[in-house]
Amino acid sequence: MRLEDKVALISGGASGIGRAEAVLFAREGAAVVVADLQEEQGIAVVDEITEAGGRAGFVRLDVRDASRWTAAVEFTEARFGLLTILCNNAGTNHRAGWDEQTPEMWQNVMDVNLTGTYLGIRAAVPSMRQAGGGSIINIASSAALKQGGGGPAYPTSKTAILGLSRNAALAHAKDNIRVNALCPGHVDTPFIRGSQPHSENDWSTDIANPDNYERRMARQPLAIGRLQSGEDIAYAALYLASDESSTVTGATIAIDGGTTLL
Repeated sequence: MRLEDKVALISGGASGIGRAEAVLFAREGAAVVVADLQEEQGIAVVDEITEAGGRAGFVRLDVRDASRWTAAVEFTEARFGLLTILCNNAGTNHRAGWDEQTPEMWQNVMDVNLTGTYLGIRAAVPSMRQAGGGSIINIASSAALKQGGGGPAYPTSKTAILGLSRNAALAHAKDNIRVNALCPGHVDTPFIRGSQPHSENDWSTDIANPDNYERRMARQPLAIGRLQSGEDIAYAALYLASDESSTVTGATIAIDGGTTLL
């Protein structure tokens, strides 16, 4: 019960890392609001939590829309009380190189990954102030710490999240609101397994392709015999959400199986 009496709003909570956070946080005592555009999947996560005896609700959220963020926070407050945890997970990518990535692709990635994170922080802070403090956890990427191939938008957006997190951490420290960033590596979630509207993959980028899976494994030196899971990242988020990290703010934590060591 490391999150007993806490209230969490989790963007991108219908799948992947966000889903893992929602299930774990609820198991640790938090009331959880799953916020996502994937309504059917989000409601399934809520059902899973409530059937296990936890408290959860679903709200439809387009992270690019400030008014939807306001509505999500209002829903959370009305259902469970003042917000004390925000996890900004929602993200998108267009796997196209410099020559193929269009300005429209660039803008979409920036709007979802970076502006969506900014809007989430902006919406959450007033509620957290009233609560006497809170924890904001932003999901960046190992791509923010080590540049690789591919197009410019995704790594740039994730690098910017690190700066945004540090800026917000300083701005809101006086309110006992902590802001930190996690940098996952190669995580076995629907973001890279299969193809989703927010993360389209072809056979060359899908980790269902054994060759691609092995290529990613080769870039993860820690000998655990698998790629990372959403749960691996969720446990790091749990630490940041709990009072155990009460003096941790403005931190960037690489949780990547050693990917950025290579």
